[in-house]
This record gives sequence, structure tokens and C-alpha cells, in this order.
Amino acid sequence: MSDKHVAKYPPMGWNSWDCYGASVTEEELLGNARYMAENLKEYGWEYIVCDIQWSEPTADSCWYHKFAELNMDEYSRLIPAENRFPSSKGGQGFKPIADQIHDMGLKFGIHIMRGIPRQAVHRNTKILGTDKTARDIAHPASICVWNTDMYGVDASQEGAQEYYDSIFELYASWGVDYVKVDDLARVDVGPDAPGAGFSEIRLIRNAIEKCGRPIVLSLSPGPARVDQKEFLLENANMWRMTDDFWDKWELLYGMFERADAWAGIGCKDHWPDCDMLPLGHIGVRTTPDRHDDRMTNFTQDEQRLLMTLWCIFRSPLMFGGELRDNDPFTLGLLTNKKLLKMHRDGRKARQISRKKDIVTWMSKTKDGIKYLAIFNLNDEVKEVKLKFEDYGFDKDAKVSCTEIWSGRQGSLENGDKIALNPHGCMCFEIEA
Repeated sequence: MSDKHVAKYPPMGWNSWDCYGASVTEEELLGNARYMAENLKEYGWEYIVCDIQWSEPTADSCWYHKFAELNMDEYSRLIPAENRFPSSKGGQGFKPIADQIHDMGLKFGIHIMRGIPRQAVHRNTKILGTDKTARDIAHPASICVWNTDMYGVDASQEGAQEYYDSIFELYASWGVDYVKVDDLARVDVGPDAPGAGFSEIRLIRNAIEKCGRPIVLSLSPGPARVDQKEFLLENANMWRMTDDFWDKWELLYGMFERADAWAGIGCKDHWPDCDMLPLGHIGVRTTPDRHDDRMTNFTQDEQRLLMTLWCIFRSPLMFGGELRDNDPFTLGLLTNKKLLKMHRDGRKARQISRKKDIVTWMSKTKDGIKYLAIFNLNDEVKEVKLKFEDYGFDKDAKVSCTEIWSGRQGSLENGDKIALNPHGCMCFEIEA
């Protein structure tokens, strides 16, 4: 990868999937962008990401339409559906939307599926920069099991790199800053063993390096494998540790094991990704009959626990709810300065202990501030006794601290007892 860092810190932004599924519109993108610019930009939130199916005129939920007609140019490249993104008319693509988002001081991202459109292959359309066609580079046995839009690209074929070069050249011309590539991070399945997607990831990485614009590369879905970390660190800025994460306690409970497995691997420009934050108003149009329209199912304690884990672990933060419907509690989750400082500046995060579902994590900053997060994954209130020897503190010390969520200032001593709500946590910023 280039020495230029496009993701020096874990990216923070908004993604349309959790509230609009595949059906987001131009108005909704720009409306959420305006909210971010007015309320969140000063806290480090900056990306507005248009998720899947933006080329499909008929997309209406998370439920994919099989073999749907997609908007495509003469060179086999998907372009925005004009009925959903009116400013794209006349071949402008996403540039007018990206320009408006940039004018707000934010950045713009899109989702794509790996591969080349099946309709391009069936019509044998051209590829820019080569005399090869879509049919020449398609890998017809390499398909996504849950979406019928694409065939994989056979990296061994002449024209394969030119195809990916052409689409990222297009995205760069639109002003895209972030691309989430799907059906790619679960690299242990599929026809091009030892890892499906390895060859296409390399094609994509090469195309980004050539396109002339800094673009964050996010790989989805997971779970990616820890034993493939070197490849991921070399080729991607973000990669999913898990399949789609929703507002279910069992998924949040399971994230602690995943975070422990990936601890210490994230670093400048390269971030294991716990997935989106299904908080606030979600499910607006994720089903055709709108029956999933809801405020998050997570309790307030669970929401604080989630944000604490994501931030001490330093996962990318992609909020999934309709920002314009945020209540004060939800906005507070996204604007807690001490929490976000831990996310931005914490280093060497690791799980210290896990016993009877009481989990402790620590991290520290370069200037010596330490963070101690204690999580109660039980269904009952639990009292936790602090053991300074576990945290690297002198057992006779008295450390000054602030509890991040309550804002309470005070001190901690060895043997202090802390009561934690069911599925709750406390997180202490401890002075150097």
C-alpha cells in the first residue's frame, strides 16, 4: 500500500444500510449529511456512505430483487439510478452529491459488490482501456450466494485489471473518498482457493493506487480470519470481523470474543471492523412492509456498553440510524468527548481478564493516560472488586479518574467495589 495514510485513525461516519437497506435516496443522503455537518463534524464524524444497490431503480428494502435491471454505462460500469439520485442525470454520476457533501466539510463513500455485472456479461459489453469484454474476464462460478447482481472477476484474464482500473477511475472522477466492497472479506470460501476474493482484493488495491485519489478501502462482510491478518494489513484499510451486526444482545455478547481475538492487530491505516452501530432510529425501510421500523432494541446500558467496546478496541464507527431522528441520548453517545478521545488516541488495547462474564479491557495514550473499561455481560447486577495488580497499578496507589459516561470525577483504590447494571459497563479515564 501507499505510504500516504487515508485512515490514520479509525474512520467515523454514517452508512445508509441500517435505516434504508438498499433503497436510500439522494434527499436522505444529503439530509443526513447536513445533520452530521451541523451536529457531529466537530467530534470527528466525517463520512456519508451510500450502501448497496444504488444502481437499481426498483430497490425498496434490505430484500434483494433477483436479477434486477441495473443502470450501467457502455463500459460495464454501474451508475446511479436516476429516479433515486436525480442529480446523476446526464452522466454526472455521484459527483453532484459528492460535491455538496464536500462543501459541508465531509467525505463521501459508496458500497459496491465485487465483480462485474451479470447483465454486462450476458450482453458482452465493453471494458474501458482494453479490447477485452465483460465475458472475457468474468468468473461465472464465482458468485455471491445472497445477491444476484455480479459474477466474480477472473484475475488471471487480460482485461481484469483494466476493468477495476476503469471503475475506480470513475469513482475518483465523482469524488468518492471511501469504498465498501462487499462479498469479499470472508476470504476463506469460494472457488479461488486458498481464499476467495484474494485475487480481486489485489486488483482493487492496484486500481485504488492508480486512480489518483485517496480512497479508503473497506472489506465486507466477515468474519475475516485472524490468520490472514498480514494480507489484510497489506491490502485494506478496514475489514469486517463479523457478519452483519444488528441490535441483538447475543451478537453484542459475541463481539467480545471477536474483539479479543483481533486485539493488537489494528494500527494506523488498518482497522479490524466490528461493523456498524445499529443505534437510534433504524429499520425505516429494511423490509417491504416496513414492519422493522424501530428505535434500536438495545437498552441504554447496552448502547453504552457497545460504544465503549467499539471505542476502546478502536473499531471504525459507522452509525446506522436516521441521524435526523436522534434523541438526546443517542446524540450523547456520538458526542462524548472523553469516549471519542479514547477511540482516537488509545493504544495497545487488550482484554485484561474475563471471569464469569465480567470482562475488563485497558488501553493507554502516548502521553500516559490510561483507560479501564469494566463490562458486565450478565443478566443480573454484579459487584466487581478492583484488583490493581491486574491493571499494572501499585496496590497501594490512589489513582485520579473520571468515569466517562457519568462524568463523575474521583479516585480509585485497590479493593474498591463497583456495582454494574445487567449488560452495563463503566469506563474510567485515569490520569497520567
